[in-house]
Amino acid sequence: MAEAEIKLNILEPRATEKTYREQTKRTYVFPVKLGMSKQEIAKLVEKEFNVTVIDVRTLVRNGKATKYSKGKHAYPGITYRKDKKYAYVTLKDGDSIKVFEEPEKEDKKTSAKEAKKAEKAAKKADKNAGKENK
Repeated sequence: MAEAEIKLNILEPRATEKTYREQTKRTYVFPVKLGMSKQEIAKLVEKEFNVTVIDVRTLVRNGKATKYSKGKHAYPGITYRKDKKYAYVTLKDGDSIKVFEEPEKEDKKTSAKEAKKAEKAAKKADKNAGKENK
């Protein structure tokens, strides 16, 4: 693959329970294109995340067979989903990639609830002040 084609591949590590368990061993799982080699994957990960890659293992999961029908009396057929390729990338000691850590965002629901609570408290305070003045 040319260098320009490698730049188009944006890597994002998988965030699953199995990959979380693998992270304790400094191994991260990336879905990659079927035609990519281990060397290309290593270069891309090093470039994207500024880490040092020690080992790359790849696997191809064959597409699942699915049945289909062309009508009531037509012969049914079988087609296959696309194959998927995953790369298990092991990093040098001390290097890591943030997968599960996201920047804290203020929840709209919680901020709306807090605003309603503050509004109710202000109304109660106004009512109580009105009763005391009478």
